[in-house]
Amino acid sequence: MGGYECTDKLNAWGNRVDFLHTTGHLQLIDDDYRDLHSFNIRTVREGIRWSQVETRPYQYDWNTVAYMMERGRRAGIQQVWDLCHFGFPDDLTPLHPLFARRFAALCRAFVEFYRSIDPDSTLIVTPINEVSFLSWLGGDARGTSPYCVGQGWEVKYHLMRAYIEGVAALRQADPAIRILTTEPLVNMVPVLQATPEQVAVAAHEHQNQFQATDMLSGRMCPELGGKPEYLDLVGLNFYYNNQWVVGTGEFLPWANDGFDPRWVPLRDLFMQVYERYQRPIVLSETSHPGEDRPLWIRFVGDESAAVIRKGIPLWGICLYPIIDRPDWDHLDPWHQAGLWDAEVSAEGVVTQDPPRRVLNQPYAEALRDVQAALALAQTATTGITVSGLGDPIPKRVQ
Repeated sequence: MGGYECTDKLNAWGNRVDFLHTTGHLQLIDDDYRDLHSFNIRTVREGIRWSQVETRPYQYDWNTVAYMMERGRRAGIQQVWDLCHFGFPDDLTPLHPLFARRFAALCRAFVEFYRSIDPDSTLIVTPINEVSFLSWLGGDARGTSPYCVGQGWEVKYHLMRAYIEGVAALRQADPAIRILTTEPLVNMVPVLQATPEQVAVAAHEHQNQFQATDMLSGRMCPELGGKPEYLDLVGLNFYYNNQWVVGTGEFLPWANDGFDPRWVPLRDLFMQVYERYQRPIVLSETSHPGEDRPLWIRFVGDESAAVIRKGIPLWGICLYPIIDRPDWDHLDPWHQAGLWDAEVSAEGVVTQDPPRRVLNQPYAEALRDVQAALALAQTATTGITVSGLGDPIPKRVQ
């Protein structure tokens, strides 16, 4: 899968960003979709940008989303839609008393709009992207709205209230809709030679990564109305720095060259989630900045193939971002994390608007090798010969 950075958040300086425009994806969407064909990628993550759609309460402008849907249809691309990717309308924060009501109304309106254009295809929606990260960023780190410290749990609780009411509204409007959660997949460990208390704290922090999906499924905070059937497709966002030592700011190197006993293979982290929820899994975000991109995608491919060979339903791997993006807070330099880089000057500034795409050849070669290996793993497991993993996400659990 390909993921296009679509955040419309307020950044650390209080400025609204709009990465559909900044990356040039909205302007170059036909070219971007055409470029995917050479890699047999036919499913993408896109975002509606809530702050742009609902500029006045309960009044929606779907023109840009309609345009994107039409370009996707013409290109033969399956679009998975984020309704809230870190951004909200100017008059809302997660702590606003009407936040959940407004979000549920947005969900209903989106389904009505979508089905007026496309009445038949499978609709897959991510209501709110990365509740766990967003609640930390806005509730503890003052990195976005509501710019709080020490309020991470409160922000998470209210985001999940909105999430659950949103899923209920989506399912009421369209019982066949598929819900893709997208939460960080992490491994949090104690320091070496830790005390029993430090071990217990790290274990507690590690388990907290499941709070959002536990709330959605009704395992936690049942007063919010979560239900087991609301947890549908379990999306996991995993990057090179998703394993760290609690309380130190120290990351475990992803290649584990030092053979740190606390490091956990990605395949085992996948298994933890699958054993917990017994739902299909999607690696909904993964990438690496800079020259290690080829090594990273081979690492991800090896771990994913191992999971597939065990018969675990891994339904997709999303390269996020598929085209490069800058930082939210400082709009240059760019991260150099995409399959396609933006052409930049020696100072790291894009040379034109919209940014010209430059394919990273080493990454592309590694990706094609990984796709072939994953296809072999899929064939060995299912007995069905496939040319690659470029088919759209399956419509239903088999």
